[in-house]
Amino acid sequence: MTANSPLATSADCNIALAATLATTNGKAAASESLPFATVVMPVRNEAKSIRLSLGAVLAQDYPWDRYEVVLADGMSEDNTRELIQQIAADRNVRVVDNPGRIAPTGMNVAINAARGEYIIRVDGHCEIAPDYVRTCVELLRTRDCQGVGGPWEIVGQTWVAHAIASAVSSPFGVGGNSYRTVKDREMWAGTIPFPAYRRDLFEQVGLFDEDMIRSQDAEFNARVREAGGRLLLSPAVKSVYYCRSSMRLLAKQYYQYGYWKVRVLQKHPRQMAFRQLIAAGFVAWLAVLAVASPFSSVARWGLLGTISVYATASIAASVTTASRNRWVDLPLLPLIFAILHFTWGAGFLHGLWSFRRRWSDRTGSTPELAAPSDGSSSVDAVSCA
Repeated sequence: MTANSPLATSADCNIALAATLATTNGKAAASESLPFATVVMPVRNEAKSIRLSLGAVLAQDYPWDRYEVVLADGMSEDNTRELIQQIAADRNVRVVDNPGRIAPTGMNVAINAARGEYIIRVDGHCEIAPDYVRTCVELLRTRDCQGVGGPWEIVGQTWVAHAIASAVSSPFGVGGNSYRTVKDREMWAGTIPFPAYRRDLFEQVGLFDEDMIRSQDAEFNARVREAGGRLLLSPAVKSVYYCRSSMRLLAKQYYQYGYWKVRVLQKHPRQMAFRQLIAAGFVAWLAVLAVASPFSSVARWGLLGTISVYATASIAASVTTASRNRWVDLPLLPLIFAILHFTWGAGFLHGLWSFRRRWSDRTGSTPELAAPSDGSSSVDAVSCA
């Protein structure tokens, strides 16, 4: 998995680099002038990837005594915690329990335990560049923005996963999702992955909505924008995201994306883009034609024509995507595109029904930032420098 990483690192190399940087940076007299940062990581059952992701976090070129790592463990049932203890020896790493077992509750627990002036989110199935923390802090200090993130480099480890990575990086697959498709310029974005924020931003807009199993980052960033904040997407902020490895997992993921996007629409109707409604409209249109087809020749021809147009567009997009990546992925791409569009659209329609009585609920379950703590209560210290 790590040998061909676009960041040219591996789990073992990350850990070795972390030890070297800890020694070097610990001697840097200038480190005291840098702000203290906290990397927060919501994790659950990440035994297969935690060595890579946490190793990359510990291999930062930011002075080791000027940042900490707080992992919110969603009560992992594998050996994630044991691996954290092995990787984090003699480093400023702490683990907090996340009994909610979902990302937003984990983020909130970790942020409340954080001591940093800057908060940087990293997931357990990604790999950040060695200058990630430093670059995020520098951009937040020097640019007029409230959040910073960078475009994903999406990779897969198998033939299917690589094809999935190509599809979810394609405009046809995900529309104009800038952090997946724009990699060559800075821009203001609607949402940003693996973001960095100033701590005081959470005092202003609150923490993550704990009702949102998915899309909690999009909902939070919508609040930031409504409060007048700006989110910077910069190619200088580099990370690698390891995508889903099977079509079944991809379908489940995108169904949930569509389902929970309804709550984002209900809470922040002005933040939704028209492109986000296309898949749901397409699925609804097909369903109407399919139901009417036994009774109407017009509906039958409409259904056939719609499917034909979609198939033609999908094949053309598949050829274009394969030509830019790998031709061997071409046979899988039309199916993957269909999974992305149909599951997202079906999930959105399901969400419209499930949340039909919540159009007036603009609050959700958004706790406020707790008072600063030294982390001594509610925190299991793996090791503290």
